[in-house]
Amino acid sequence: MSNTSSLDVITSLCKRRGFIFHSSEIYGGINGFWDYGPTGCEMKRNIKEDWWKTTVRNREDVAGLDATIIMHPSIWRASGHLDTFSDPMSTCKACKKLMRADQIWDILADGEIGQSLQAELDAGTDAGKIAGWCKGKAKGLAPNLAAVQNPLVLTAAFEKIKADPASCGSLQALYKLLANANKEVEDEVVTPCPYCGGELTDPRPFNLMFKTVVGPVDDPANVAYLRPETAQAIFAQFPNVLSTSRQTVPFGIAQMGKSFRNEVTPRNYTFRSREFEQMELEFFIRPDEAVELICGRVTTMADNPDLSTPQNAWGWEVWHKYWVERRKQWIQSCGLPKDSFVEYWQKPEELAHYARACVDIQYSFPFGVQELEGIAARSDFDLTQHQKHSGKSMEVFDEPLKLAANALGEAGKAAFMEKVTAEWAARGKDAEAARAFVAKLFDGKYVPHVIEPSAGVDRMMLALLCNAYEEQKLTDEKGKEDVRVVMHFSPRIAPVKVAVFPLVKNKPELYGKAREMFEHLRRRYAAFWDESGAIGRRYRRQDEIGTPWCVTVDFQTLEDGTVTVRDRDTMLQERLTLEQLKAKIDDALLV
Repeated sequence: MSNTSSLDVITSLCKRRGFIFHSSEIYGGINGFWDYGPTGCEMKRNIKEDWWKTTVRNREDVAGLDATIIMHPSIWRASGHLDTFSDPMSTCKACKKLMRADQIWDILADGEIGQSLQAELDAGTDAGKIAGWCKGKAKGLAPNLAAVQNPLVLTAAFEKIKADPASCGSLQALYKLLANANKEVEDEVVTPCPYCGGELTDPRPFNLMFKTVVGPVDDPANVAYLRPETAQAIFAQFPNVLSTSRQTVPFGIAQMGKSFRNEVTPRNYTFRSREFEQMELEFFIRPDEAVELICGRVTTMADNPDLSTPQNAWGWEVWHKYWVERRKQWIQSCGLPKDSFVEYWQKPEELAHYARACVDIQYSFPFGVQELEGIAARSDFDLTQHQKHSGKSMEVFDEPLKLAANALGEAGKAAFMEKVTAEWAARGKDAEAARAFVAKLFDGKYVPHVIEPSAGVDRMMLALLCNAYEEQKLTDEKGKEDVRVVMHFSPRIAPVKVAVFPLVKNKPELYGKAREMFEHLRRRYAAFWDESGAIGRRYRRQDEIGTPWCVTVDFQTLEDGTVTVRDRDTMLQERLTLEQLKAKIDDALLV
């Protein structure tokens, strides 16, 4: 019994069983874009519907939104995307390929050059063998590498490796040496291209948003952008949702939908694509100062609060932790075991300038531990930015806050003003801004702060595919060995819930009974009909798409109405009536 650690095995299964296809494949494909096939689109829909049910329908404090992909360009100016949404990019002076500066060494390790050179390293850092590699294989793999083109560089590299093999024992160190061995001045050292070995330019910003033109005239005044995230539409529509949903702070607005980022080097299958889907929640909360006025105190994590039910006295820190725990619970309910992912709390220097905290839920993919989703405490940055740029108020009126402020009296208000001003000053914030903020609080007004859980549908699906895959070595009664590939999806996520087989197809009465049961089941569940081949082969086909139950209609069915129900994970069989079968499936889907 073994689970795969190879992404190639997953991609092969996904193509073979209709989960994921390369977009525009008959024309050679288009990098960074993927299509979801018959089983893949069902599974993807299940993930989204489960998220929506958990996040929106099962809560009274969250409303939904479905906004357009193209929005007013000023939204992206206000959010900072036009000015700061960029990655540092480098271009190879020889092969002209463009790549993200922070991915150069990953590209090298994953590519032919890196794998070939790593094989030499694994055999021992031997100067002669490395020189032989430069004179042989590298001429085809890395023709523009300095040590391949210039004998003087190769000689210098040979001597340095001989003198100190340990200093170039890593792939990155060795590759840089082969590009810079004859350079003594640090400022002259260049980074070699991971595709051909040529010299890379210094990194420069590259905006990741896709441009388009709205209207028939291709004019700079008509330039717009495909959204790089779904969150900004939520902030822009905050006043409308607030006034129509009959919600009050704290409450959330959720949205699912496509986003687009012009990744220069999409990689790791569907993990980093140019077109992807997000599931985002913006949960709006009172500022801690407003909580203190209303409740007389602010609950922090130091108070060891019970996170099961939200409380009015919670501060931003507790709300943030609450949503971290809620997101972990949902991930587990979808089928990822708790020990397969970790929560990484970003360090202060890693946080965005407006963020108070951010947790990345990271999953151990075959290509490494990477972010599955993030939960950020974004303060009031987004709404404040849109208020500033649009000129439209993003403030809310909070009646309990107004009443609490009035109850303080003038002396109490003065003391509270002094306290908040001192706290803001201690955090390096402007005292005048603090006084203006508190004055608004006394009027019962504030711009809400926000906690943002943001998940990727495609990343979640990839994680579930990787986690579910298993190869089982089986031995039959005659001692013959076989390998069963099975996808252990949660029934809620599985693309097909139940498959129905007639034992034979040449008996009209039995065949008709099987069709009758199938038609009944598919009105209730995602069901699959298969009448082709031996029963064992039909089982295996369903195992590979993760179908939890296979139902065989046989001759006993005609006598007592029971069917043979085979469990995917245990392969055990039991006889159930149709009603018993539906109860079994319903119980599993409601977990």
